[in-house]
Amino acid sequence: MTIMTPADAGVSLEDLLAAKELRAKRQTHWLTQFSQPLISLTLVTPGPVKDSVMYRQVMREALQRAEVMLLQHGWPVLKQQVFWLPTGAEAFWCVKHPAPEVKAATVELEQSHILGRLWDFDVICPQAGIVGRRSLDNASRRCLICDGPAHACARSRQHPLPEVIAKVEALIDGWHRML
Repeated sequence: MTIMTPADAGVSLEDLLAAKELRAKRQTHWLTQFSQPLISLTLVTPGPVKDSVMYRQVMREALQRAEVMLLQHGWPVLKQQVFWLPTGAEAFWCVKHPAPEVKAATVELEQSHILGRLWDFDVICPQAGIVGRRSLDNASRRCLICDGPAHACARSRQHPLPEVIAKVEALIDGWHRML
């Protein structure tokens, strides 16, 4: 499987920064409007292509798993919305439940599913801000390639982009084989 095809056009850094800024504005609006914790979901999509058939499948699986998790816990969802964007899919849930427990449940999703390493669930508390993994005594995300700290490898561009994309494709292929 290949995430990128010759017809796919990548997004620019300017597009990514604008999307990140818009996401932050939407997050602030939701936090102000509801005064409840917010789950913000994006995907780990290395390289210039952020929207593809394969990435949409990964996002749909994350959406389904999140919905099941929320239903199983019985946590009231005040609002939910998905944004299918060229810069990558995003989803928000406003949940009436304490943010640390919501974060613990999303970390469990990320750690228990074959695609979970490609899911980036942020949980934001209206009073305290982002609830990090460390606040739950969880280690930070690990690198897809070397299992070192993910953000350190990404920031230093420790691994060649084609190698990282190949690892992402292998994870998605593995999931397809399990279906």
